Amino acid sequence: MISIRNISKRYGIRVLFSGVSVDVLAGEKIGLVGRNGHGKTTLFRIIAGEEEPDEGKIFRPKNYTIGYLGQHLNFTRPTVLEEGCVGLGPEEIASEWKVKKILSGLGFLEEDFDRKPSEFSGGFQMRIALTKALVAEPNMLLLDEPTNYLDIVSIRWLEKFLRSWKNELMVISHDRDLVDSVTTHIVGIHRGLVRKITGSTGKYYAQLAKDEEMYEKRRIQDEKKRKHVMKYVNRFRSKASHARGVQSAIKKVEKMENQGKLEKIRTLSFSFNHEPLPTKQIMEVSDLTFSYDGKAPYLISGLNFTVNRHDKIGIIGKNGKGKTTLLKLLAGSLKPVGGSVKTYVAALPAYYEQANTANLNDELTVEDEISLSRSSLSKSHLRKICGVMMFSGDDAEKKIKVLSGGERSRVLLGKLLVAPSNVLFLDEPTHHLDIESCQAMMNAVRNFEGAALLVAHDEHFLNEVATKLIVFKNDRVLFYPGNYQEFLERIGWEDDENMPQRAPVIDLPSEPVVQPEPAVPVAPSAEIERPAKKHGKKMTRKARAEFSAMRSKCLKPLKAKIKSLEDEIISFEDRMKEVNRELMRDSRTGGLGAIRRSELSRELGALAKNTESCYDQLDTTMKTYDAEKRRFSNE
Repeated sequence: MISIRNISKRYGIRVLFSGVSVDVLAGEKIGLVGRNGHGKTTLFRIIAGEEEPDEGKIFRPKNYTIGYLGQHLNFTRPTVLEEGCVGLGPEEIASEWKVKKILSGLGFLEEDFDRKPSEFSGGFQMRIALTKALVAEPNMLLLDEPTNYLDIVSIRWLEKFLRSWKNELMVISHDRDLVDSVTTHIVGIHRGLVRKITGSTGKYYAQLAKDEEMYEKRRIQDEKKRKHVMKYVNRFRSKASHARGVQSAIKKVEKMENQGKLEKIRTLSFSFNHEPLPTKQIMEVSDLTFSYDGKAPYLISGLNFTVNRHDKIGIIGKNGKGKTTLLKLLAGSLKPVGGSVKTYVAALPAYYEQANTANLNDELTVEDEISLSRSSLSKSHLRKICGVMMFSGDDAEKKIKVLSGGERSRVLLGKLLVAPSNVLFLDEPTHHLDIESCQAMMNAVRNFEGAALLVAHDEHFLNEVATKLIVFKNDRVLFYPGNYQEFLERIGWEDDENMPQRAPVIDLPSEPVVQPEPAVPVAPSAEIERPAKKHGKKMTRKARAEFSAMRSKCLKPLKAKIKSLEDEIISFEDRMKEVNRELMRDSRTGGLGAIRRSELSRELGALAKNTESCYDQLDTTMKTYDAEKRRFSNE
């Protein structure tokens, strides 16, 4: 547990935050949110001791350890396994199994353990750094965008791991599903101030919007009162008979708090430039097959589907399985080995690839780089696009080389917006965006009147946008004619039966959503299991009902026990927080006395022991539940 008191940080005349005071109590898991550039990473660095605040102090218990996964990587060992073992304490030098377990969960194969970290892509290097942070088991774990470069299966593994994390946790992530699933509280940085609430990101943003609405209403009311009083003062100032009333009114105005109008915060808000299309079907993919050497085994084999005018198709699966390759095949950047991709002649595609930020010219300005996509645009139109991408005024003259990763992504978006299109190809469009900007991207794709095919690992984004899926799973690729939630319920990922049920996420305040015209149904793929034929339907339904009853009878008691243990853990942890809070107050103010302090310390020890026992029982019960559910799935 730590206590942050009156922390302030500024760079030059720019104040990131001021007078920040937050307590992180034992066992609390915090989601740190705020717009890019508002100081989230800086606050992490201050907590980790890598940067000093301008004012204030952080109080930590003696021997309290903090593990920090930042966004800059540094490797000092010759192999992946040895690098992961750097996180082990001196007394755990022989505990390689812990490192191997986490590496495996993050997608490494056993043969990868003896390879050099430098041989891996940036995404897998991030996983090595994440392994070091997780295996150290510090008192507090700080994770800054841990899902960057992780695929959807690894994100789900990380989510499960963090839910079982027993110490304090603070995480920065644009993935709202992850934040809401693993945290107990939200700490938000907004307008230079920090607030902490119990609950989800949806609750935080709803409260923020409500508070700002109430502030503006009070400001308008106060302004009306001020004008009314001053009208009285000006009218009777010169009349002696009203002198006392005038002086009283003046004092009243002087005492009234002069609340300034809230400064408008720049927010990414845009829509894609849709070009109408006279046909319902934009693309037909037949028996698509591809490998980079033209030989088997193929990366993609025998894939069939169609793309209709309003389809929003999510392309999902583990990294390295061919998602970006498929997008390039569909966009025409690669030629298939077999099969065909037939695109309607009047289709106007637009391609957004996250990796293309490396192709931006560092010596050009934002405005000049965007103009390369369409040289006929007037300067005023270019400036308008720059403004939409949050490069207003002089910011449009910034050179690419000084921009952050998120700003460079917005330049790519700006280049995408200058041309009309009716089919979008989007490769990880939310990467490097903050939660608010992710919401803007989600709204823009959802409201786009054309089709969109998008590679995504953000499950909230997929749930909100995707109407159909292309799934890379078990070395196969299949077309699934339903949304992401239906996919999880009917097929799911490997070993994800114990994943928590997520609460609904409240969208950030935005423009009203325009619902697109319903998409034309797509013929089901032969790769999806179909219901029994009509003549066997009655028997199939009866058998299915009996099977469901048997499954429920077996799994229901286990689910009830899991719920009971979770409730006990919450109760124990809540009491631990109260005891910790009381001991923390005593460490600052005194007054408890030695006897009471000793009682609380003993109670804290007993609570910790009971909590540990419950976690052990929960782990055993969940494994049993997992095995039983898998057994029924295989029958």
